[in-house]
Amino acid sequence: MRILVHDYSGHPFQAQLSRELARRGHEVVHSTCTAYVSGKGDLASDVSGLRFATIGDGVRLRKEAYVRRLGQETRLGLELARQVRREKPDVALLSNLPIPVLVATAAVLGRLRIPWVLWHQDVTAVALKSFAAGGVARSMGLAAKVFGAGEKWSARQAAAVVVIADSFVRVHEQWGTAGKVTVIPNWAPLDEIVPVERANAWSAEHGLNDVRTVLYSGTLGLKHNPELLVRLAERLRDQGSPVRLVVVNDGPAVPVLRDAAAARGVELTLLPFQPYERLSEVLGTGDVLVVLLDPDAGQFSVPSKTLSYLCAGRPVLGLMPADNLAARLLRQAGSAVFPPGEQALGAAAAWIRDLLSDPARAERLGKESRALAEREFALESCASRFETILRDAAGHRRRP
Repeated sequence: MRILVHDYSGHPFQAQLSRELARRGHEVVHSTCTAYVSGKGDLASDVSGLRFATIGDGVRLRKEAYVRRLGQETRLGLELARQVRREKPDVALLSNLPIPVLVATAAVLGRLRIPWVLWHQDVTAVALKSFAAGGVARSMGLAAKVFGAGEKWSARQAAAVVVIADSFVRVHEQWGTAGKVTVIPNWAPLDEIVPVERANAWSAEHGLNDVRTVLYSGTLGLKHNPELLVRLAERLRDQGSPVRLVVVNDGPAVPVLRDAAAARGVELTLLPFQPYERLSEVLGTGDVLVVLLDPDAGQFSVPSKTLSYLCAGRPVLGLMPADNLAARLLRQAGSAVFPPGEQALGAAAAWIRDLLSDPARAERLGKESRALAEREFALESCASRFETILRDAAGHRRRP
């Protein structure tokens, strides 16, 4: 088949899937959006039959300017649709698209009669409702209704839908699209993110070799409360176990973190997203890795950073809803999960403090993280399921 895979964010495991599909003899174009700032995966072709492409070159998204962003994302959707039209794939696989991008792309693909599969990573309306309920922006309540309608309409246009957790199925039952849904949990590339020594070249470059480090690496968006990281470090200091908080991120959370750390006297190292080839060293530098997720988004979002953390073989602290799929993985690996709020920070800090004082236990938890990743993240099985779904979707075009 000729397949176009578009992952708006540029995450590692989507690119890994494209490589595997190309190895199986398919002609694959893997597309990402350069305007979206995040940690990117390996977006360079090393496999025959795979080519990388982009949209959004030269565009700077204004995430907080909501009206302007709506226009930008609509234009990005039209740009993606033109890209699909140029490539003339038998089928497209779309992942992580903001709703304006998704709706615009779905509308044009429908006119072109190009079948496509929705790889549903988040239920966007749920996140927007929680944003509005939190008083951050009441206008998000209206946006949730409008975007929810667009998300539902797009799912109905797709030839098939892949969701990342069983909880998504209930949403598709309400939308009338459950009959074309397949559940395939996300994974992380085991051969690209590997355990390394705690003292490594990256930790030495940043003066972190002999510093107890709590590390967060990844996006900080609507589903997160970045100040929790600073408060966690503050609790550890107050419990007599000071740490350096290291956050690898670009975006609106950076000034929030900087101001909160200054106000609370917390040692903070803020760094932009690092080159993907150094991600193993970055994650290996953390004595404990932290992942955040807002409670209202818990059932409909699985933080991909959690999967990378497990591959890196480090102990992980999750401040997230207990019923999230990532939370279940952390518990299976022996790591800790606490509710994402101020009331649980004391217990979370105590868990980290006890772990830092017991290196043998920390090493054991790291090994259990990696072992779980090796059991759960089998690429061959996932790729075979996607291959079947894409082949069936492509067959819709040939049916009378």
